[in-house]
Amino acid sequence: MTHSPILETATLHWPDEAACARAAAGLAAAAPRNAVITLDGGLGAGKTTFVRHLLQALGVQGRIKSPTYAVMEAYDVGWPVSHFDFYRFQDPQEWEDAGFRDVFAMPGLKLCEWPDKAQGLMPPPDLALHLHTGEDGRREVRADALSVCGVGLVHAMRPA
Repeated sequence: MTHSPILETATLHWPDEAACARAAAGLAAAAPRNAVITLDGGLGAGKTTFVRHLLQALGVQGRIKSPTYAVMEAYDVGWPVSHFDFYRFQDPQEWEDAGFRDVFAMPGLKLCEWPDKAQGLMPPPDLALHLHTGEDGRREVRADALSVCGVGLVHAMRPA
């Protein structure tokens, strides 16, 4: 996926789910009202877990479903939040048919898992998270800021 130039990069270490939750809470505190955040990594890397923690920190109550089959789940936290999972996405025509062009044109936070499956269709992200799980189960996350907004989001995710 071709991105804008990286303005800043940070490597985050999440030895456990609590560290993931803290990073999500830090990001939520930055109130990312209009941002595109992509999350890539293999199956089981923690993409959906991170999004769940972020949505809970933003105030979403109740069960948070993975949009693996629906492709998108929408939330309102005082501003619109759209959670996409493009894992099963196969045809660019689906993008048009589902109205995603309109969703991305509107204000709100867009959280996109498996962004490579929608390559060339989505706008460039503000923040690209690359999750990797080590053999010991610990997660290492590279956070690339691709906009001024993204720089602030990278700073918000760093441990205090």
